[in-house]
Amino acid sequence: MGSQDALFQPFQLGDITLANRMVMAPLTRSRAEKGNVPGPLTVEYYAQRASIGLIIAEATQVSATAQGYPSTPGLHTPEQVAGWRKVTDAVHAKGGKIFVQLWHTGRMSHTAYQPGEQAPVAPSAIAAKAKTFVPGQGMVDTSVPRALETAEIAGIVKDFATAARNAIDAGFDGVEIHGAHGYLLDAFLRDGSNKRTDIYGGSIENRARFLLEVMAAVTAEIGANKVGIRLSPVSPVNDSSESKPQPLFEYVVRELEKLHPVYIHVVEGHTGGPRDNAPFDYEALHKLYSGVWMVNNGYTKDMAQEAITSGKGDLVSFGRLTISNPDLPRRLQENAPLNELFTDTGLYGGTGAHGYTDYPALAA
Repeated sequence: MGSQDALFQPFQLGDITLANRMVMAPLTRSRAEKGNVPGPLTVEYYAQRASIGLIIAEATQVSATAQGYPSTPGLHTPEQVAGWRKVTDAVHAKGGKIFVQLWHTGRMSHTAYQPGEQAPVAPSAIAAKAKTFVPGQGMVDTSVPRALETAEIAGIVKDFATAARNAIDAGFDGVEIHGAHGYLLDAFLRDGSNKRTDIYGGSIENRARFLLEVMAAVTAEIGANKVGIRLSPVSPVNDSSESKPQPLFEYVVRELEKLHPVYIHVVEGHTGGPRDNAPFDYEALHKLYSGVWMVNNGYTKDMAQEAITSGKGDLVSFGRLTISNPDLPRRLQENAPLNELFTDTGLYGGTGAHGYTDYPALAA
């Protein structure tokens, strides 16, 4: 296989065949409608992008308490499941494949998003040096969270498993567990945010316990061949910090190998920023896993082709390029010009098509 063709070849992911080795990374757009239900524009948005090998739909709440941003969708009510079914049907009608990312924002939330305006939950009662958007207030500091009680954690594990079952009922081909970017599972992993003294704190094994319990529950619920996970070993976004990321993430991946999810999705470096922000041996991590390895962060066509042909990765995920280029695989294969992001509209929120479904595709 020539390096010029590798990215565009079909690929077997568990029980499904992807049209190419390109993946649409999960991208929050804050476009859900009343009840955090995906609407008609979301159906159109994902259907437009069905030519990419795999779509990973935006981070989606596993429960009402998991929300941290405005108008982000959920998968915990019948209305949300029905809304997502329209999305998956439209993507499948175009020949595409689609997973959904399941998340709990943890301390990246605000009391405004919590039932009864309670404090968000976290491994420890440490506020993140981060902000969120609250309608009517604008950008505000995330709220001081409360530490989860040990006995409460099993309930959140169950929330993830239930949301995974709901995802399959909604027609998704699988799910990706959000274990990155300072959200709840990642915050438990890291010694900067986890100061617990119970079985979920202290040692690497204890800090990894929650994430691994979620993965075990979700794979038991829907099958490991339908479950991926995203990790961001050295990304500092959302006030993430860890003193010894290499041994931590090597332990996590060794344990994931036993569960064998269908892929591991690794953000290399600072999410959306420099890839060399902190020392980390990604190849050592990759060697610990025998399954599909997906790489992410700032990949160009040439970088992606090199990653595939060298064996550095099996799949490459693209973020913002997929927002502005609904036909990204064709554009890269034909070396066609790429659309730039519109400068007169934001990435988050909005109600109309502009900046969401009106990026042009190449003429047929």
